[in-house]
Amino acid sequence: MRDGDFREIRNLPLFRDMEDRHFAELMRGAYYQGFPPQVMLIHEGSKADFLHILTDGVVELFAGCKGRETTMAFARPVTSFVLAACIKDMPYLMSARTLMPSRVVMIPSSDLRAVFARDAVFAQAIVSELAVSYRAVVRQAKNIKLRTAKERLAAFLFREAHTGEFESNFELPYEKRLIASYLGMTPESLSRVLRQLRDAGVTAEGANITIHDLERLRAVATPTALMDGLD
Repeated sequence: MRDGDFREIRNLPLFRDMEDRHFAELMRGAYYQGFPPQVMLIHEGSKADFLHILTDGVVELFAGCKGRETTMAFARPVTSFVLAACIKDMPYLMSARTLMPSRVVMIPSSDLRAVFARDAVFAQAIVSELAVSYRAVVRQAKNIKLRTAKERLAAFLFREAHTGEFESNFELPYEKRLIASYLGMTPESLSRVLRQLRDAGVTAEGANITIHDLERLRAVATPTALMDGLD
């Protein structure tokens, strides 16, 4: 890797405070690569050989069974994914593919586990990362089980409008069929619910969303810190 790549990776929260010698040990076998859209990065059920850290782009995490497929999560920079499988040395529970041009750091899992056992600060950063991932899974499970389809989509749009400064007009970050899968709907159901949200002050033209009345949308979404908060 280039010197600039090392510096970029070293500044990531996961590696920022670990010992220099341990960081160098991790980087000896690491790769830092760019990928075009629709590239499979990992396959469900395969041995977890590498920890993946997304620094640019978007990655879809998905799973399949008996010809069916569902979107489990979306990874946005800067984040690691499949960390638990790497630490436990167990098969990946999900597959992953890029949705747009992406840059990914890949660190051999064996090196990760070796340094995890010796560097206490790095181990704390790993535990923190795992805790954030676990809480995200619990929140998504609550979202699916405790909200109606209309409430789930309203909450999704409410969160997307607040990813930075509030935006009343924005583009959906993913294809509608992927959003539907992530929210536990069919694409047809998502389109139907999106039409129903006109009563909540939301209009859609293709992938473009306009929120005309934030308070009406909030009333449907009923966002709560315990279900929608970000760690």
